[in-house]
Amino acid sequence: MLYMVEMQVNLPVDMPAERADKLKADEKALAQELQRSGKWQHLWRVAGRYANVSIFDVESHDELHQLLSSLPLFPYMDINVTALARHPSAI
Repeated sequence: MLYMVEMQVNLPVDMPAERADKLKADEKALAQELQRSGKWQHLWRVAGRYANVSIFDVESHDELHQLLSSLPLFPYMDINVTALARHPSAI
């Protein structure tokens, strides 16, 4: 199942830099692992924001929720999920 996931990261302004750097490094490592596995198929930065638009290919809504909630930055994200279906005019 394909999903478009929009993620906006909102780190607290008073978060210590060391903590933020650790979260970001852990997030990058997991994101790259999920990309290598094929579950996180596309990852685009939204210009001018600490946000991204991603495409996930997973077996179920539950698997997507598990993956998203395992992200180190998850507690600081606003996330919108859109289920995708193949368009009949797509080639």
